[in-house]
Amino acid sequence: MTELPRYSKDGISITKAMPENIPMIKTMVDAAYFKYIERIGKPPAPMTTDYHQLMHTHEIFVLQKSNGKIMGSIMLRSDLPSDSIEINNLVVDPSAQGLGYGRVLMGYAEDIAKSRGHSGLTLYTNVKMYENLGLYVKLGFSETERRTEDGFERVYFRKSLD
Repeated sequence: MTELPRYSKDGISITKAMPENIPMIKTMVDAAYFKYIERIGKPPAPMTTDYHQLMHTHEIFVLQKSNGKIMGSIMLRSDLPSDSIEINNLVVDPSAQGLGYGRVLMGYAEDIAKSRGHSGLTLYTNVKMYENLGLYVKLGFSETERRTEDGFERVYFRKSLD
């Protein structure tokens, strides 16, 4: 596997998550996704994910401030028979949303994909998380399909890195 791109700038860094980071990631996910429970009618999939198990099938990265506080995380999967890397989840602590950390994490995913020779990124979101639909388009993603999966209405996106 290729060496991971390094990111350290403006008092933040991105590193591979360690098992001891999982409780903070889970707390951050629950805080960020709680607002969608009523809209969706049940907890969104990221709230019920076993992140310890996910560490065995995905790469999880954390965005940390220089004081060690985790402000965001991104989960990637690149072992699929595809020319893209899948973003399983990107989350930013609600107290830090709007500060550009999501864009930094997304840029990091692009760097990883390019360094490994992938030509794109893919992701999905719940159709009822309508704020994300416009955001992903602004970030250069195009909608590819909509389908119901695991009891959730999902919108799939792809971003070409060519």
